[in-house]
Amino acid sequence: MGGMDIYLEGTNWILSLSLIALTLTIHAIGVVTMALTMVRIRVWVEIENLGLWYVVPIVVSVIGATGFLLALLHGIEAAIWAAVYLWIGALDSPFNAMLYSVDSMTTRGASGLTLRPHWQMMGALEAADGVLLFGMSTAYMFAIMQSYWPTLRPRSR
Repeated sequence: MGGMDIYLEGTNWILSLSLIALTLTIHAIGVVTMALTMVRIRVWVEIENLGLWYVVPIVVSVIGATGFLLALLHGIEAAIWAAVYLWIGALDSPFNAMLYSVDSMTTRGASGLTLRPHWQMMGALEAADGVLLFGMSTAYMFAIMQSYWPTLRPRSR
């Protein structure tokens, strides 16, 4: 392994770990912001003691909005990786960079695109990032549903 190979391998790791830290931070900020909002909505629903037919659409809307916002976060995070792929010359077009990034982040890996050989470690590390990000999203969705479940009990109204 030549000196340039070691340099590029180190650059792969430094860039990838930096992107993982950045995207996890962005995701955490987004999830915490959503959680604070969702708690306020849940408390309002409980204080108002709304009837079940009012609560069900609210809960469905909260879960739908949460899913949308999480998907938006994942898209932003994939776009950050895609921008770096373009910046370092690992891929040659914005469309291919975004497709490759989403494909890697979801661990699907079926786009047929590959990074330039000396940047391929980044794709594997983006997949590891995707597992962490989607795990965080799944855990949050579960927590939201658990949190709102008690509000779905029959009401007197």
